[in-house]
Order: sequence, then C-alpha cells, then structure tokens
Amino acid sequence: MPDTTDIEAILHDVLDRWKAGVDNHEPERIASLFTEDAIFQGLRPYSVGRRGVADYYASQPAGLSAAYRILESRRLSEDTALGYLTVDFSFTDRPTVSINLLVLLKRSDADWLISHYQVSRLG
Repeated sequence: MPDTTDIEAILHDVLDRWKAGVDNHEPERIASLFTEDAIFQGLRPYSVGRRGVADYYASQPAGLSAAYRILESRRLSEDTALGYLTVDFSFTDRPTVSINLLVLLKRSDADWLISHYQVSRLG
C-alpha cells in the first residue's frame, strides 16, 4: 500500500480541482468530481448523486472561495482513500465559515472520485 505522501497526493489532486470549481463558481465541474451515487452532506440536508452536488454549489453565492488543509489521510483499500480536513469558506459579504470535512474517494477507471462528502461545523 502507498505511504501517506501518496495518499495525500491523491487527495490534493481531487481537492485542488474541487477548490478551483468552488472558487470559480462552476457547480457542474464540481459535480463531475463525484461518483454518480455519491452521498453529499453539506450544511443543508443531504443528497445522493451528482445533480444534488451541482444544485448545492449552484446555490452558493458568487465570490465564495475555499481554503483547505488535510489533517489526516488513510488508504482504506487499493481503490479507496479517506481524507479528514478543515476548510475555510470565505465570502465577499459575510464572515468566513470554518468546517470539518470528511471525504471518501474511490478510484474509477480513469480517476479518483468523491463518493462520500460529510461536513460538520466547527465550534
């Protein structure tokens, strides 16, 4: 099994693309990083699948940006990786929202995709 550095490289690859989609307000691009049956829990009721992810991010205000830091990473199997991180979501017109985020990535034929996304608020 790969070491932590390899797992973090996988996480950074996916999460950097997620961040770019958030920062550029591209909900369809963000949704493409998720599996077809992804469980998505943001700060509102959960959804299943890419459509729910796209709808969630489409409803976010323009100017939203994300800054993340990986706290822990684990390789659960050859095709599954887990990341636990903090994310600061910054807005143009209100205070930053800091959250914890747990992501479960699955390897598809060509790429790693998010199959589970679970947010919890800090403090």
